Amino acid sequence: MKIGTIDIGTNSMRLLVGEYVDGKIKNRKKHINTTRIGQGVDQEGYIREEAIQRNIDALIEFKNICIGENCENIYCMGTSALRDSKNGDYFVKLAKEKAKINVEIISGEEESNLGFSGVLEGLEGDEPILVIDIGGGSTEFIIGDREGIKFSKSENVGALRMTEKFLKQDPISEDEFEEMSTFIENEINDTLSYIKQKRIKKLIGIGGTITSLSAMNQELEVYSMQKIHNSNITKDEIKIILENLKKMTLNDKKELKGLQPKRADIITAGVKILYIIMEKLEIQNLTVSEYDNLEGLMCHKSKKMS
Repeated sequence: MKIGTIDIGTNSMRLLVGEYVDGKIKNRKKHINTTRIGQGVDQEGYIREEAIQRNIDALIEFKNICIGENCENIYCMGTSALRDSKNGDYFVKLAKEKAKINVEIISGEEESNLGFSGVLEGLEGDEPILVIDIGGGSTEFIIGDREGIKFSKSENVGALRMTEKFLKQDPISEDEFEEMSTFIENEINDTLSYIKQKRIKKLIGIGGTITSLSAMNQELEVYSMQKIHNSNITKDEIKIILENLKKMTLNDKKELKGLQPKRADIITAGVKILYIIMEKLEIQNLTVSEYDNLEGLMCHKSKKMS
């Protein structure tokens, strides 16, 4: 049975089409559209009219892909920006009217749970893991194993949110960058202190910042789910990429191999969030997962139906 799952994130909207057979997802296909529903939400508290329109158009486009793929069911979740905005319900209503899709706005905890479930689908072994998901509006931290989740926390630091709040100049000014770094550290310090005590050895990263970082590290001309999934990045490699990003103009970043031009303006903030996490936790290696909350949602809904 073919299923489509859609994630309306702060920075981008993503679609997974796949078949759920014998407890496994087969024939995965992913689509992405940088729709920026979260643009300005932090400052204004509302999703802007043009962002609403962009996202409704993208939703209709994704619905049509699902129809073309003969999906029997389509499930859609909204995350950080829709949670935080005062007019999220208006968007949900419009999505139902225009795209005939039910959008479920999920909590940070639910988002963490789905992300963790998705990671387990693409993972071998049963050791305890720390999963981090750096999104546009928030970063999720989840500790657990095959028995379940032991700890999860959603923090309001994300790549788009931090860029809008701090990084106004091109190239980025050192003062802005330092101010942003201090803010991030202060925001997530308590969570990181708690996690550090747990002495988790394996760190797994999901989300657009981290998959883009892997693609950049591998200098991929064409994005490949196979090359990204289970790839490793060291803290030293991340440091080199970060130092380069800080010096580059936006146009330079748009030319980088492995980086989608539409993500170029927010990548530096996203990579800095990751670097702070790894530095504070004294973790040297990150494993990248191409299985995330989209796979989690597919498994969750399929198990409910069976």
